[in-house]
Order: sequence, then C-alpha cells, then structure tokens
Amino acid sequence: MHIKSLLFIASIIFTSCSSIKKYNEQISKLHSPQELREDVDAAYNQLKKYHPRLYQYTPKEQMDFKFDSLKNAIKTPLSSRDFYEKLAPVVGSVRQGHVSISPPNIKRSRKERKNYKDKAFAFNTMDFEYLENTLWLTNAKGKESLLIGSEVAAVEDKTPKELIEKYNTLIASDGFNKTLFDGIVGSRFTRYYLKNNGFQDSIHVTFKNTDSIFTRTILWKKKKDAKENSKDSIANDSIDKLVVKKLTKEERKAERTAERLKRKYNSKRGYIESKNEYTRTFDLIGADSLVAYMKIRGFSNGNPEDFYAESFKTIDSLGVKTMILDLRNNGGGSLDEIDNLYSYFTETPYTLVEPSEVTTRIPFLPSFVNNTSPVFLKGLAIVFAPVIITHNLLKTKKIDGTIYYRLKSSKEHKPNPQNYKGKLYVLINGNSFSASSILSTQLKATNKATFVGQETGGAYNGTVAGIMKGYELPNSKIVMRLGLMQIETFYNVEPDGFGVTVDKEIIPTRADREAKRDPEIDWILNDIKSNE
Repeated sequence: MHIKSLLFIASIIFTSCSSIKKYNEQISKLHSPQELREDVDAAYNQLKKYHPRLYQYTPKEQMDFKFDSLKNAIKTPLSSRDFYEKLAPVVGSVRQGHVSISPPNIKRSRKERKNYKDKAFAFNTMDFEYLENTLWLTNAKGKESLLIGSEVAAVEDKTPKELIEKYNTLIASDGFNKTLFDGIVGSRFTRYYLKNNGFQDSIHVTFKNTDSIFTRTILWKKKKDAKENSKDSIANDSIDKLVVKKLTKEERKAERTAERLKRKYNSKRGYIESKNEYTRTFDLIGADSLVAYMKIRGFSNGNPEDFYAESFKTIDSLGVKTMILDLRNNGGGSLDEIDNLYSYFTETPYTLVEPSEVTTRIPFLPSFVNNTSPVFLKGLAIVFAPVIITHNLLKTKKIDGTIYYRLKSSKEHKPNPQNYKGKLYVLINGNSFSASSILSTQLKATNKATFVGQETGGAYNGTVAGIMKGYELPNSKIVMRLGLMQIETFYNVEPDGFGVTVDKEIIPTRADREAKRDPEIDWILNDIKSNE
C-alpha cells in the first residue's frame, strides 16, 4: 500500500511537470494564422453567448466588421503575446471596462515557485500617478519609500509615456468616457507592466528627483527585509532577539486581548498588508477638526458594516455638519457594501439598482465551471449544482424574452436610523469605477452631494459586472474575463455611455504633487470656510 501511494504521488508530480512543460511550449511557439482565427472566433462567441449588453455602445455591424477585419489581417504566424496586442483593442471595442483579456505567462514548477515563497517583489508594492505625461511614485514600502515623490524617467528602456500610451490601447472604459485611461493605467502601472511583460526577476527603474537622475534595480527580497525601513528598525529587531522575556499569565492574556482587538480593528477597516494601508479610513479634519473625512479605496475586504456604524455614530455624537466622502481611485467591489453605505445618506426608502439582465437562467454555473476554474472549484460546482440551479431559477425571471436576475440591491431598502443629514462633498475621478460609480450615481441623482474632481470612469447608467466569467482561448491560451450581469442603476440619464460629472472640476498638476498638495480637498475646505 505504501509503495502504491508513493507511485501515485510520483505520477501526479510527473504529470504536473509534463503539463507545465506542454503549456509553456504552447504559449511560446508561433501559432498558425488558422489557429489564431479560431481564437478570434472563440472570443467573439463567448461574448455573444454570455454578455447581456454586447452591442450597447458599438452596433453589431461595426462589431462584426472589427472581428472579421482582425481575422483577415492575420497572414503570418504570431506568438501568444503578439496576438494579444492585436486582439485586445478589438475586444476593447465592446466599450465595457469589465471585459478584458490577459496574455498567458510562463508557468513555473513547484521548485521554482518555492524559491519565491518567502520573498516579496518591491515593485508590486509601489503606487504611481500619471499627471501631465509624467509618472510619479506616490507610495512604496521598505527602502523604496525614500523614493516617494520622485518622477519616473524610464522603466528599463521605455519612457512611462510610451508604455502608458500602449496600455491605453489594450483596455476599455465604460462607454465613451475618457477620464479612466491615463488615471487607471497610472495608478495601476505596476499591474499593467507585469501583465504585459510577464514575470520579472528584477526591473530597472530610472528616477528623477530635483536635478538628479539615478537608476534603481528593483529586486525580489525576503519579506522581512522588504519591511525594514531603516537601520534603527534592524537594530531594534536585533535587540528583541537578544532580550527574551518570560510573560506572566496576566501578560499573556493581555497580549491575546490586544491581538484580538487589533484583528477586529484591521477587519473593520480592511487592512491591506502588502501596502500597509487600510481600505477604509475615517478622520476629522479642517481648522476646527469638525469636518468628517471618509476615504474608501474599494468596496471589497474586511467588515464594512461595523466600520460604517462606528463612523456615523461618531459623526452623530459630535454633531458634525460637514462631511467629505473620498471615492477617488476606488475601483469598485461589493454592491451590498455600497447599498449599506448609501443607507446612511438618505432619510427615505430607496432602491439602488434594477433587476439585472442576464443571458441564462443559471448565470452562476458559467462563472464556476469554465476552462479557467481550478479543478476543486469545478468539483464543488458539480456537487452543489442542484442547489445552485434551484437558487438561480428562483432568482431569475423571463419578461418579454429577456431574463432578469433579482439582486438584493434591486429591492427597496430603508434608510439607516443613524443617517447623516449635513452637507456632503464627494470626491471622484477617472479611477472611480464600477460600484463606486454606481454609488456616485445614486448620490448625484438624489441631490445628496456636491461632486468635486473629475468625471467617473464608470458609466452613470451602470455597468456589466456582478458575476464574472473567465475563458481561456484554445490555442493562444489568452484569458478573457467578462461580466455576466447588467448592473443597471435605478436612475438613468441620456446620452448613455458617460460617467458621473462633477460640480467643480479640479485636475491635479505636477506642481501640486511636487508641493504635496491635494487641490480637491483644499478647494472643499475653502468652500466650507466661505459658506460659514
């Protein structure tokens, strides 16, 4: 029995190694024109089968022409990555930001992955902003934090302008909006760079700071080393290792209590360890510290209900009359979270979104069971298929030939008893997308706030997202990702295809960043003061 088990494990390892080798050979070779045309058809067929509003912004005739033109233009063999750069703009013509494709990357063996298990790539923790054709480093960890505020002159042998102009041809915003492009590619520069270049052992970045220009090699480091910011922290670590103190029973209990409270605190605010920051923050700012400032970086992780309950209780107890809700660079997330948040800004019952249009009565199954899903997820989906199907059938309804899925957010909800009744300012920009744009629509349509910044990257009337489906093209192994639900806002405007606009447009400049100014918040604080 023991020998059989070893043979079984060995066969799995051998099969896995063989599979990795076969996959890497597949994505590295040149694919014939016929294979690539098959992939073009496969991508378009997936869109036609599952996308509920495929021709919302681009008519079918134009879309057919774009896909046919691409097929006709493929005359010679191409690598997967070269094909990706030709296919991405065509898929982008759907004009839906949640529809995207990604080039395949070389898979690594278990041994190769083990070499990086306890390491972190500093490039992944860097945040950037693109202003006036200039890329700025806005956040970093470890020793790289000393570079914050520096201008990026080059990454390897390319200027940021060259790279961002290229990346902008490979993505789409919702509808005809323009503010998303430079903003999102700037703020997610590391993600787009690695997506389009694959795994990197190191990256050479040339920085410009005042009159000096220097090149820094960004490497993989041990996670512990990556967190060290100074010699003092290293020295303190050494002291901690030397001094071993035996704790009393009461001290151990106090330590466990402190750790539990810390976890609870981090959960409410959605702590992001890789960036050492919180998804949600709340503070009191202004000359007299009576302006509530809530920054929400995304609607995804942590325990938001407790955070909002705690924050608005504080606002109410202090009698705060002015609040700033900062949704800049918020890429979206949970509808349930924005539903909960909006309940604090209204005194009347409300509905956030309409029932969602879908193409099938069982929209969850294509999401779970597709050729990009892990084997264990497919197995779970098969086991629970009767439950999933029953749930989906109860949640969907066909009306005049169109299938609708009833989301929790499409029901009428009551305002939160702790609702805020004071003056509200909302900060938005081109990176305010998806759920953050839907929340902005609700606040805008009900005249709840003054909007400052730039038009949202997400459309006013909604987006196609909700449930996401992945699909790997058969030959090139390019992965396409698309939304399966039309998330339609309760309030619509014409023309369709544009974002939530602002009452006061403010576009940050290089001078603002060099002086470490936040012009949008400065304007709001001045506006508050002038209206006192």
